[in-house]
Amino acid sequence: MANAWNQTFRMKGLAVGPMITSEYSEWRLEADKLRKGKNKAEEELDSLKTNYKKLRLSMRTVKLRKNSEQWLEEIREERNRSNC
Repeated sequence: MANAWNQTFRMKGLAVGPMITSEYSEWRLEADKLRKGKNKAEEELDSLKTNYKKLRLSMRTVKLRKNSEQWLEEIREERNRSNC
């Protein structure tokens, strides 16, 4: 029983410190940097989409206001034409 425990302990000791090459470390740092950049870009894209939707809504609202004024003007013109 004690022999089995020693084997497990030794195996854990070996697994604690995996060998990592400098190339792997550089690759890992670059991958992390790219991942962070991608996340930031996605957040900015979401923000831009939200701002675009708000802008479109406000443009539509302004356009409707102009249209209502234009409609009133057209109605006046039609009334003037029909009265003549």
